[in-house]
Amino acid sequence: MSYLSTLSLATILLSVSCIITIEKYEYVDAAAAQAGAFITPTYKSYAEIEAARHYPGLNSSSPPPSSSSSSSLMSLMSPLSNILHLKLKSPLQLEAMAFPSPSADKTLSSSSSLSTSPVVNDQNAWIKNLNYEEFAKDVSDLGKKLLKETTNDDVDHLNKILSWRDMACIIGISTMWITPNPITIIALSTWTYSSWTMVAHHTCHGGYNRVDAGKFNSRGFALGSIPRRIADWCDWMLPEAWNVEHNRLHHYHLGEKLDPDLVERNLSFLREMNVPLPFKYVVTALFMPIWKWFYYAPNTYKELQLVKMKSEKKDIPKDFNPEEAATLKSLFFPTTESEMAMNEVIQPFTFLKTVLAPFFLTRFVLLPAPLLFIPNIGGVLFFNAILNLVLADLFTNVHGFVTIVTNHAGNDLYKFDDEVKPKSGSFYVRQVVSSVNYATGTDIIDFSHGWLNYQIEHHVWPDLSMLAYQKGAPQLKAICAKHGVPYVQENVLERLRKTVDIMVGRTSMIEFPTELEPVKDKALTGVKWKSSHGSIDDDE
Repeated sequence: MSYLSTLSLATILLSVSCIITIEKYEYVDAAAAQAGAFITPTYKSYAEIEAARHYPGLNSSSPPPSSSSSSSLMSLMSPLSNILHLKLKSPLQLEAMAFPSPSADKTLSSSSSLSTSPVVNDQNAWIKNLNYEEFAKDVSDLGKKLLKETTNDDVDHLNKILSWRDMACIIGISTMWITPNPITIIALSTWTYSSWTMVAHHTCHGGYNRVDAGKFNSRGFALGSIPRRIADWCDWMLPEAWNVEHNRLHHYHLGEKLDPDLVERNLSFLREMNVPLPFKYVVTALFMPIWKWFYYAPNTYKELQLVKMKSEKKDIPKDFNPEEAATLKSLFFPTTESEMAMNEVIQPFTFLKTVLAPFFLTRFVLLPAPLLFIPNIGGVLFFNAILNLVLADLFTNVHGFVTIVTNHAGNDLYKFDDEVKPKSGSFYVRQVVSSVNYATGTDIIDFSHGWLNYQIEHHVWPDLSMLAYQKGAPQLKAICAKHGVPYVQENVLERLRKTVDIMVGRTSMIEFPTELEPVKDKALTGVKWKSSHGSIDDDE
């Protein structure tokens, strides 16, 4: 019992630390802002030491007095708004790294305090003065170095994460018959969350294709059959659909019109809704526990169906809007011509059978079913298991929303109006300035964030291992500092606040002046890839 209790406590700490990552914010004073400094929160950790080692002199800063932002009127009106605008404090210190703008005024003023967002005097100054070729070379060289350093150490690290995932699975399944309780719910949630965000995510991108990691290779992992899906990675999304939507479209059209995960566009209906702002916050809160099966599963399947229709040279329905997000509502209760046309692309009952049913039946029916055979109390135990499994699914959806949806939304991140070539200077810049990192540095911190706290590095080099991102993050951050490219790293709860503000229409993302990018970087004929899994250069 002592061992089980220890495992349970470990699981709780690993999962909940994502929600309770506590930092104390301290900012460079207004003088730096007047000088046109880029303010990027960063952590006093191994990452800082590494950055200083690779690029001496770039990390010098002195911690000035902290400042706090005043409460807004909406914070008083909406309880959810109040929660999202909280800033947690602890003895842990969060520094601010200032990158001087080339057009900075030499005269400094120290009058007012700064907000939490990156601040620049001329928002586009760094873009105008950026040497795209040199930046691309530095980023590409580091990526090649990290690829060459992929060894069995990366496999050992994967196995370590798998053991943590499996520990959560054992605790959750062995206790799911008990009356619903936090230990069981968090353990089951962690099992599902880590299977997707860490194991499947990096495997499907080809992060372990260069080493012998057994079945954890993008060529075949969870693909081709229901038994393979159940054995490797069974979730609400169809793996083949997720590979197309995520690996192809999202990664190589980040922040663009073709990005299926562009929060600002996908939530345009809520942003433009003529209702009180507190009501929009309530809608957002209700969306968090259901987003994977309500929105993400049908939307990824939509992208797969479109690819199939194009490859088979089938006509797309006239009224169909490919940029419109597919949801269960639009599939089963269509009200517009576009939603009705979507039913021709995604046949609702085929979607239920192919996408949702395997996970629903295995997780919520077959898994707890043996409990029914226990005499006298089997029905009660089965009911307890169902409650624990359902609550765990709601919890993992919230956990996923907080750490996934927030990766590319905020009024300090950029959106774009055209396409660029993969691995070009413009491509690398876009991945950095349209992504955000959270706290990083240890396996426990990274596990609790699902390794989504290295989102900048992951988008720059999608096919690296989890261990490689830990090694590469401080070095990429230093490269960005060297070239004056904003590198945003903030507490996950602050990013949640900024994401929700985008969703409800309170703020908007920054429009990138794409006319300032090198013409040779433009993908005038579109972006092409060889496979939907692994690297963009990999063959099927």
